[in-house]
Amino acid sequence: MAAKTFKMTAAGKEELERELDNLKTAGRIDIAEKLKVARSYGDLSENSEYDEAKSEQAKIEARINELEYQLEHAVIIDVSDKDAVSMGSKVTLIRKSDNARITYEIVGFAQSNPSEGKISDESPVGKALVGAKQGETVVVEAPIGNLEFEIVSIG
Repeated sequence: MAAKTFKMTAAGKEELERELDNLKTAGRIDIAEKLKVARSYGDLSENSEYDEAKSEQAKIEARINELEYQLEHAVIIDVSDKDAVSMGSKVTLIRKSDNARITYEIVGFAQSNPSEGKISDESPVGKALVGAKQGETVVVEAPIGNLEFEIVSIG
């Protein structure tokens, strides 16, 4: 079975590499200190601090494994074409239903974070935008009905 690939920009890959480096160094050092302190409290069978530290350690190690896998299978996307929306583009839109102005950065799935305005090229809005040009209107199928967006600018 072929490994899943993760499309991302060069900047996105660098961001994931920094996160991985931080988890492997500062994150592991911090959790080792928490485990050391929790062990000093004595009986581990009823030590909630120890249990919490072990749980946090498992989360950190899982995230490290996830990042290593994503970086190992990363495919860097060239973002040199600024005429059409592609991965790495910053797109300013106007939602036609209420004239709201929205800016998104189109990123790979591994980098997506909608609260920061980073949406995946695999998301419904991302799929509709990829390949579209400035001035065009795109329609996104959503559970609440079709949403129309006009592309104001591509950066």
